[in-house]
Amino acid sequence: MSKILLIDDDPGLAGPLSEYFARFNLDLHAEQHPREGLSYLREQGADLVLLDVMLPDTDGFEVCREIRRNSEVPIIMLTARGEVTDRVVGLELGADDYLPKPFEPRELVARIQRVLKRTDAQGGTDPNIWSFPDLRIDRERQSIEVQGAAVALSHMEYRLVELLAGRPGHPFSRNDILNALRGIDAELYTRSVDVLVSRVRHKLRPTDYIKTVRGAGYSFVGRRE
Repeated sequence: MSKILLIDDDPGLAGPLSEYFARFNLDLHAEQHPREGLSYLREQGADLVLLDVMLPDTDGFEVCREIRRNSEVPIIMLTARGEVTDRVVGLELGADDYLPKPFEPRELVARIQRVLKRTDAQGGTDPNIWSFPDLRIDRERQSIEVQGAAVALSHMEYRLVELLAGRPGHPFSRNDILNALRGIDAELYTRSVDVLVSRVRHKLRPTDYIKTVRGAGYSFVGRRE
């Protein structure tokens, strides 16, 4: 599932888009303020950024410029103005595409898919590959390598790693993990989550990405390369 970051101050946009994106295997995370959006991108990463031009405190052009100082993540700019000048400026700053508001969600999805496919064909980052130091997660093949060697994991063990690694730094409670994995094994219960985590930690040695968060559960500690 490709992670899409939306930076847009319209509070009514993220909900409907998130539901629609899920049909196309796109996971939407939204931030309404550019500062929080840039922080999320630095800490969590994204496969593509949807960036509104009209933002509080600054504009999307400056945010685009800031992103391009450190990242080649694909960017699609959104604006309610739609002037040709805006489109040209956005593209000159490094945006990959431009879509005026209001837009049809299906057109936006088509543009996202096209940009992701083009980026992959040009040797860009494959959104199905999550790379960390000494750890590689292939979400399409549902496989994991540690220091270049394949690790034999059950489906549930793999899903646990993908769940935690999908949001580095976020603490997942035992109930969070239960709710996410229960469809795989109906017999999974609260205490068995600890056994599952322990088993996965052992298989991922010598890496040590899964940490216990006292009173909260478990968290994946690491940053994508």
